[in-house]
Amino acid sequence: MSARVVAVTGSASGIGAAVAAMLRARGDRVIGVDLKDAEVCADLSTAAGRAAAVAAVDDQAGGVLDGIVTCAGLSRAGAPQVSVNYFGTTELVLGLQPALAASSAGRVALVSSISSTQPHDAELVDLCVAGDEEAALARAEELVAGGRPHEIYSSTKAALNRWMRTVAVSSDFAGAGIPVNAIAPGVVLTPMTAELVSDPQWKAIMDRAVPMPLGGYAPPEAIASALLWLISPDNTHMAGQTVFVDGGAQVLTAPPSVVE
Repeated sequence: MSARVVAVTGSASGIGAAVAAMLRARGDRVIGVDLKDAEVCADLSTAAGRAAAVAAVDDQAGGVLDGIVTCAGLSRAGAPQVSVNYFGTTELVLGLQPALAASSAGRVALVSSISSTQPHDAELVDLCVAGDEEAALARAEELVAGGRPHEIYSSTKAALNRWMRTVAVSSDFAGAGIPVNAIAPGVVLTPMTAELVSDPQWKAIMDRAVPMPLGGYAPPEAIASALLWLISPDNTHMAGQTVFVDGGAQVLTAPPSVVE
């Protein structure tokens, strides 16, 4: 397989760093996007920063991008999660669609989360999917004030899943031969989770909320490997799917299937 050009958001640490390292190891060219230590340094929490990131990636890719993997995200509960986790993904993917379409095998892989299946705020999800960032931020602040900040992260990921299912089958993506899919990890051992898993009280809470009987907590490379398949030319017919790479957590925590 010839070398490909892939943009990776959140490339400086965690899953994004693992994805970037694995791509480079096989000879692909990576255009990393992060606040620092990346080919494109940009703040995805602002509309201006996202627009600048799109322009810079497009410029560095020469208008032809073979893939984008969106790993950038915030775990600390608060309104900024809305801007980074949701709009920092959707606006980059939409902004780079022309460059993806210019490739013979453009691919998109998003990072969702097992938390997308857990309690979230329907109003916040609706506002995100509607593209109303100002109202979504206001709703997130209401959740903070109401003692429900933990629902912001899960809401941004649930919104991302819903958005993906619409976009994936659109003329701009499926119609242009661009598969769009997501990986939903369970608990991954990254700098973002280090403080939580090292605290016995928080670890006990996570183990109840996200039980992972297969393999326990995942190294970032386990998630990166799945993301790399989603953006490979071999992925020709998967569209709009959220694949759980979570050690079995979704199976144990989701409502029973109607086929059981």
